[in-house]
Amino acid sequence: METSKNPLVSLTRVAHTEKASSLSLATQRSLLRTALVAIDVLALTLAFRIAFWIRFELQITLAPEIIPSTELYQSLTSLLIVVWLVIFALYDLYDPRAKLGGVQEYAKTFSACTMAMMAVIVCTFAFPQFVISRMWLVSVWLLSFLAVGAGRFALRRVVYAVRRRGYLVSPAIIVGTNEEAVALGGFLRDQQPSGVRLLGFVTTGFNGRPADLASPILGSVDDLPSLVEARKVEDLIVAITALSREDLLRLSERAEPLPVHLRLSSGLYELLTTHVEVQTLGTVPLMSVHKVRLNRAQAMIKTLLDSSLAGLGLLLFSPVLLAIALWVKLDSHGPVFHRRRVLGVSGRPFDAFKFRTMHVNGAELLDTVPGAIQQLQNDHKLKDDPRITRAGRWLRRFSLDELPQLVNVLLGQMSLVGPRMITLDEVAQYGRDRLNLLTVKPGITGLWQVSGRSDLSYAERVRIDMYYVRNYSVWLDLQILFVQTLPAVVRGRGAY
Repeated sequence: METSKNPLVSLTRVAHTEKASSLSLATQRSLLRTALVAIDVLALTLAFRIAFWIRFELQITLAPEIIPSTELYQSLTSLLIVVWLVIFALYDLYDPRAKLGGVQEYAKTFSACTMAMMAVIVCTFAFPQFVISRMWLVSVWLLSFLAVGAGRFALRRVVYAVRRRGYLVSPAIIVGTNEEAVALGGFLRDQQPSGVRLLGFVTTGFNGRPADLASPILGSVDDLPSLVEARKVEDLIVAITALSREDLLRLSERAEPLPVHLRLSSGLYELLTTHVEVQTLGTVPLMSVHKVRLNRAQAMIKTLLDSSLAGLGLLLFSPVLLAIALWVKLDSHGPVFHRRRVLGVSGRPFDAFKFRTMHVNGAELLDTVPGAIQQLQNDHKLKDDPRITRAGRWLRRFSLDELPQLVNVLLGQMSLVGPRMITLDEVAQYGRDRLNLLTVKPGITGLWQVSGRSDLSYAERVRIDMYYVRNYSVWLDLQILFVQTLPAVVRGRGAY
């Protein structure tokens, strides 16, 4: 796992941490809880106001013969907002230790809004003298979820930003110093928005210290009580392959009285990073490993988004596609399209379509540039590539050469958002990570494209691909597709 060797980056992180330390973590979390409540109050007020407008100003109703009192709804709004907030609290939506994790938070929000609506329905049966409009009730239910979800989406962006500056992060220690512990530590350092600040490692006596350990060793397992108290540690993350069974049992006993969360790794961090579910058979808890991170419903939503947006894209861009095809044909000798043999899910090969951007005698042109072949073998990219045509340089700069891959998306071979497509020759450079990489369809765009494209080293591209595979969700896809891709394409940075 790579770590930054730039001293300026290290000094910046230290400065942010020291600045954050001037404000206690309890105070930071109190401010976060206040912000969450304030955002929800604003969102719910807006939702109730729009629902009132739909029912009583637009006169959209399911039962026009019923004319309820509008004064009743205006009086109920303040009371029901409080009811919504109380139910949100019961669903732990104001837990300041929550990591604000996208899909799970939205699911809790939807359940809480549904429960609040059901509470209102029950009250109408208990007090039949109050007539509640069904259209208003349905509107409040849907709009409250959408408004609160949008508010929390915006707030989450702010929280992620302040976590990068050292605020709202839980102090954590990794137990173990073996390869798995190093991998866990590198991931946590890279994932600053996750809300965990790695303080260092503690040794277990079961293994030695690897040479590439980046964070400091704070002591041994025997020192945990004093370390937890002195450094206010909240999370103990255990690399279970670093401990024997007896050591693990002793650690559990030692951690029991400590005010910490004991978190156990899967034991195969490099492999089991897609989706792991704990199920109990009888009284035995067992881990079930899923090949993909998304559950069935999320996978279906992603497929529907891919198919519908790809179909719409082909329809809207058909004049552009025809114009580019003509340009490629007139610009240089050769076919309009290029088929690149790449690997898809489970390592199945397929042909990815692109507009041809190179001369057909590319091999001869490559021989004219000293060292070009070696650089191409190392990085799989070549700046100032002599093989690229005049049209190809423009097409690559704005990623227009990849538009035909919308066909691959419709064929189910690619996704709109995903890791980079790789060839069979590149698989070896991913090592064991290839088992995770090949569980996800390659994408037309992805984190690699919005992070610098070809300006990145190959190792950085691999790291970004694996970050996506280990964290991807429908929400992350939407953010990459609609928020980050267009600015990256317009800037054209790293496109060659």
